[in-house]
Amino acid sequence: TILGETHEEEDEILPRKDYESLDYDRCINDPYLEILESMDNKKAQRYEAVKWVLVFAIGVCTGLVGLFVDFFVRLFTQLKFRVVQSSVEECTEKGCLALSLLELLGFNLTFVFLASLLVLIQPVAAGSGIPEIKCYLNGVKVPGVVRLRTVVCKAMGVLFSVAGGLFVGKEGPMIHSGAVVGAGLPQFQSISLRKIQFNFPYFRSDRDKRDFVSAGAAAGVAAAFGAPIGGTLFSLEEGSSFWNQGLTWKVLFCSMAATFTLNFFRSGIQFGSWGSFQLPGLLNFGEFKCSDSDKKCHLWTAVDLGFFILMGIVGGLLGATFNCLNKRLAKYRMRNVHPKPKLVRVLESLLVSLTTTVVVFVASMVLGECRQMSSSRHSGNDTLSLQDISEDVNSSIKTFFCPNETYNDMATLFFNSQESAILQLFHQDGTFSPVTLSLFFLLYFLLSCWTYGISVPSGLFVPSLLCGAAFGRLVANLLKSYIGLDHIYSGTFALIGAAAFLGGVVRMTISLTVILIESTNEITYGLPIMITLMVAKWTGDFFNKGIYDIHVNLRGVPLLEWETGVEMDKLRASDIMEPNLTYVYPHTRIQSLVSILRTTVHHAFPVVTENRGNEREFMKGNQLISNNIKFKKSSILTRAGEQRKRSQSMKSYPSSELRNMCDEHIATEEPPEKEDLLQQMLERRYTPYPNLYPDQSPSEEWTMEERFRPLTFHGLILRSQLVTLLDRGVCYSETQSSASQPRLSHAEMSEDYPRYPDIHDLDLTLLNPRMIVDVTPYMNPSPFTVSPNTHVSQVFNLFRTMGLRHLPVVNAVGEVVGIITRHNLTHEFLQARLRQHYQTI
Repeated sequence: TILGETHEEEDEILPRKDYESLDYDRCINDPYLEILESMDNKKAQRYEAVKWVLVFAIGVCTGLVGLFVDFFVRLFTQLKFRVVQSSVEECTEKGCLALSLLELLGFNLTFVFLASLLVLIQPVAAGSGIPEIKCYLNGVKVPGVVRLRTVVCKAMGVLFSVAGGLFVGKEGPMIHSGAVVGAGLPQFQSISLRKIQFNFPYFRSDRDKRDFVSAGAAAGVAAAFGAPIGGTLFSLEEGSSFWNQGLTWKVLFCSMAATFTLNFFRSGIQFGSWGSFQLPGLLNFGEFKCSDSDKKCHLWTAVDLGFFILMGIVGGLLGATFNCLNKRLAKYRMRNVHPKPKLVRVLESLLVSLTTTVVVFVASMVLGECRQMSSSRHSGNDTLSLQDISEDVNSSIKTFFCPNETYNDMATLFFNSQESAILQLFHQDGTFSPVTLSLFFLLYFLLSCWTYGISVPSGLFVPSLLCGAAFGRLVANLLKSYIGLDHIYSGTFALIGAAAFLGGVVRMTISLTVILIESTNEITYGLPIMITLMVAKWTGDFFNKGIYDIHVNLRGVPLLEWETGVEMDKLRASDIMEPNLTYVYPHTRIQSLVSILRTTVHHAFPVVTENRGNEREFMKGNQLISNNIKFKKSSILTRAGEQRKRSQSMKSYPSSELRNMCDEHIATEEPPEKEDLLQQMLERRYTPYPNLYPDQSPSEEWTMEERFRPLTFHGLILRSQLVTLLDRGVCYSETQSSASQPRLSHAEMSEDYPRYPDIHDLDLTLLNPRMIVDVTPYMNPSPFTVSPNTHVSQVFNLFRTMGLRHLPVVNAVGEVVGIITRHNLTHEFLQARLRQHYQTI
């Protein structure tokens, strides 16, 4: 595989990893084709109905995961705050506040330590999981991202992280949890629980799993925010590289199931009214409504749109700053923390927890203002009484370190759950001074930036919303106090500030707009939210990418954008393809297959035969010509050298089981000089290649010139298929016909899905290396192909719209001249090839 180059030199020191591609290409034994051919219409309809049942089950299970996380987060948080509050109230009089701080540290450090231990068990459970799921839906297989162990560590870890007082959210990891449920539930088996096995051979392909993961990710968003439509759009906008109308309906149905499952149980548990559906998601923004007695108050006016645009610009700048700082922290961790023992990551998490706890406690004690409680407030829409505020908002006011009849505005924000603090900023008027809001925003901004990326499950949505809400309330207070705009509704500005900051950080547009509208249940907010998010995204994109894209790039994942730039059409498929092919023949010896699989990491191989008829044209002149594709001498030498390396490695690195039997067939020869090799290839006389009868494999003693020839393309076969054939001993001897080779059904070929055995772990002692494998019944004989002269934009659109992962480049007479993978279509790789194109003009 080829990893894309980066524009920033400082990124080159960061580690890069080869990521495996998901196999979405159809093959001759595709489950759909096999099942539908053997079914009548009624059975096919039942097969489709099973999909609907499964997406409903995925939605229900995702809602139950959200219920589990929410219940224990509330339980642990309330327990901690109840103990700390009574201790603070008692120690305020006795002067033992240091003891209260130690109690708070004891709770937080214990919870964070447990969260870090769970991440040590499954490292991919760290963070929000959105970058990993985005990569998976884009077509990159991240190891362990959708395992059962991952969702257990994720769900358990995030509740400890949130209860431990870290500035993280539980809503982001819900997306990852839903995706894992979507990947695992339709399989009816688990690697972690090996005894759970059902005879359910359907939906056992990467294409099916991707669709179910899309539904699960959307269900996670829907459960987190009570936004089924927003979840569907999130899966479409941020994730899937392939989409269709049927999938849209299933994803929406799954999101609805998750929303109403969580709503049903939360409403029943909290209010005792089963079936009332009063709590649609984990995060509820409440109702935005002016007081009936305040005739001047409006949720927003046309004049306010100008302020919203300015807030979007500031939110984009703040988001770009947040992403820049977090990127530098991530690089520092990759250089200095991750290479060290895992205990260092736990210590870093404990250090962040210790710092956060001390800052929260000291800021509430020293920087908070004691404000008078009153039944009414005196300006604009501040005439709304405390009794008219919802019970949750009113009960969350904290009196820490303040005398009777007053409350601490800083402690009200810090010593509450993040959801309660957001409700305070959205619906409590006149309770926070500009100084408090400024300090709270600054502290929360810095600590959230430091926290995101440590080795605990952590979400970024809610911290960003809370930070932005404080920014919006600050703007509203300044407009009221210094400009005299008494008509504005502070809750609206808090909501727009939250949208501006979150949009500046994550750079989402359509899905985030719908999520916020569904969370507020106020359609009139659609236009200001949309304008704010667009402005924030445009402003932030001027400086850097979104936070999830930054972390994806730091991992070196070949993520494909939605489209290429206009300037890329100057490139053709021949400019970006990989010409150094590793291929197999329709009938290949086991010795050759084992050598190829053990000495390469390619995930698919062209199935070819040599084209003897075009040899004279191929070897003509000072350049090798094959159907208008010209390779310069340097390219020819490079390709020949690579072929010789592979040829030698095949001979020098056979499998340990086959070495003694294969060594006698190996002919050693000294490699000629590069110039001599080229001269021999250009000047040698025409001699026929060794005969290849239908049931014979190519000779291992072929010379370099014999190996380097035009290759007629017949199909594409996957590494997993070749490994399965070797594992099951599917082959025939030289004295037999290929018809005697055993045939495997699709169920047998996919029995080991999704974790096929590794070629290095196979026991091949019983196989004769001279046995032959006929790969034609298992290859894809009609994959998508492109001409060498195809524009890059056409190649890119074919990859994205059809969900491809391997694209052979075939010339006019059916010769394969190269292959294109997703690594050849990344932005960095295309930019590098475009620079080379300009240099050769």
